[in-house]
Amino acid sequence: MHDVEALFEDMRGAIPAGPVKIKEAADSGKKVVGCYCAYTPFEVIRAAGAVPVSLCSTSDKPIAAGEEHLPRNLCPLIKSSYGFALTDTCPYFHFCDLVIGETTCDGKKKMYELLDRLRPTHVMQLPQTYFGADALNVWRAEIERLARRLEAELGVTITEDGLRREIKKRNEERRVMQDFYELSKPDPPLLSGRELHLVNEFFKVSFGDARAMDTIRELETKLRENWEAGERRVPAGRRRIVVTGCPTGKSLEKVFDAIEENGGVIVAFENCGGLKPNYEPADETLPPYEALAVKYLGIPCSCMSPNTKRLDLLETLAGEYKADGVVDIILQACHTYSVESFLVRERLTGGKRSVPYIPVETDYSQSDTEQLSTRMGAFMEMIA
Repeated sequence: MHDVEALFEDMRGAIPAGPVKIKEAADSGKKVVGCYCAYTPFEVIRAAGAVPVSLCSTSDKPIAAGEEHLPRNLCPLIKSSYGFALTDTCPYFHFCDLVIGETTCDGKKKMYELLDRLRPTHVMQLPQTYFGADALNVWRAEIERLARRLEAELGVTITEDGLRREIKKRNEERRVMQDFYELSKPDPPLLSGRELHLVNEFFKVSFGDARAMDTIRELETKLRENWEAGERRVPAGRRRIVVTGCPTGKSLEKVFDAIEENGGVIVAFENCGGLKPNYEPADETLPPYEALAVKYLGIPCSCMSPNTKRLDLLETLAGEYKADGVVDIILQACHTYSVESFLVRERLTGGKRSVPYIPVETDYSQSDTEQLSTRMGAFMEMIA
């Protein structure tokens, strides 16, 4: 068994090596399907024999190029996504046979019209509510329409047995991640938030490889053994923070640093790159398309209205992870998360267990790093 530091180092090395794996897969004849959002049903892509990959969207480097076609006052995630594609600097996008998008916001759905000029882009029409049979039926039909598009584009047949197999496999991956997230529940947690984020990023580049899941299991086991032997990776007394809000990634690590360099420790990422998409498994007893529709429509993104599931989930996580505070990351011009921040604050600070809350509006530039550090330092002092 490797030691903890060696396992973390292996994960750090695997992240930049991800594009090499995809190139090798494409060279061997595998089809590659690019995805931007947690609503994409990976199981359908895998049942088509293709590799789903998460596309680059969290750097400020291609934003200037994106702004040649997109307005400057648009969400940086959208401009970054399009800029990477336009400049062909996302190595995953380069190998895509098809790109999948969902109508989670007005900016994205219009950007996909331009993206379709660069790569064939299939847009799933996401209902704006997860309540009611009508919305569920619409989303099930959208998933079936995606399956037909994949069959036509890739020259394959997607079977119900294949979907069941991939649902079971993806559920196991979710269980592995849920078990790993449990490491942050003790006080102090068994690893830092930056280390937890590293595992989330490693999970993204696992591409369904069972060996990657074994690596995460091995790391969990080793961290537990070290904890029981008395090792503490996180000093006692750190303020326990749940991070929520917009999708996180490379450029937003500045917020994580501001939290953890000022007396805090991130114990949970509720964002769509963390707990949110893994919190509930797909129901393996249902017919496969119905199981996928229920599972994915139930993801509580701020694009849903009303979005009481997110409020319930945050309240639950604040209790389960014994949160001392919640930091809400809001990207500039992301109207749904920005408006919803009022309801998040109201629920967290006015509930049965009042939890201090702070919204952080930012973009992908690093110009506000010092300001973030000052604000997080003041927040940690306040909740102390």
